[in-house]
Amino acid sequence: MGKEAKFIVRLSTAERDQLSDLIAKGKRAAAVQARARILLKADAAESGPAWTDERIAEAVEVSLSTVHRTRQAFVENSLEEALERKQPTDRQYRKLDGDQEAYLIATACSTPPAGRTRWTLRLLAEKLVALEVVDSISHESVRRTLKKTCLSRI
Repeated sequence: MGKEAKFIVRLSTAERDQLSDLIAKGKRAAAVQARARILLKADAAESGPAWTDERIAEAVEVSLSTVHRTRQAFVENSLEEALERKQPTDRQYRKLDGDQEAYLIATACSTPPAGRTRWTLRLLAEKLVALEVVDSISHESVRRTLKKTCLSRI
């Protein structure tokens, strides 16, 4: 038998009706409907089935971690948080805009500094900072930008 769930879901009658309607209409994304089914099966209120995570995962055809995360989101936050996808918080934004990328490419295509046969990624990064094109930039960001523009090694 499965282990005891850490996050106990207890749905109100209104929440249960809302989830049942959501599934019956079938107009929402499949993942949202799956999370609604998870919450209905996990309901430990008097009229709820209170299934184990393993049984829910098998019935709804999702992973155990999805069941756990859905329970946790409901208990710690709200019904809406449990149903909707969490927005990513670790999004990496581009370091260079179009003009700055063009300047990087032009610099990479120019004559390298005295005593050098070619530009290195670190030299390009230092040059962009020295010319105040950007406040700071890593050689890795320079590499990614040049790779994207097919100028991986100059």
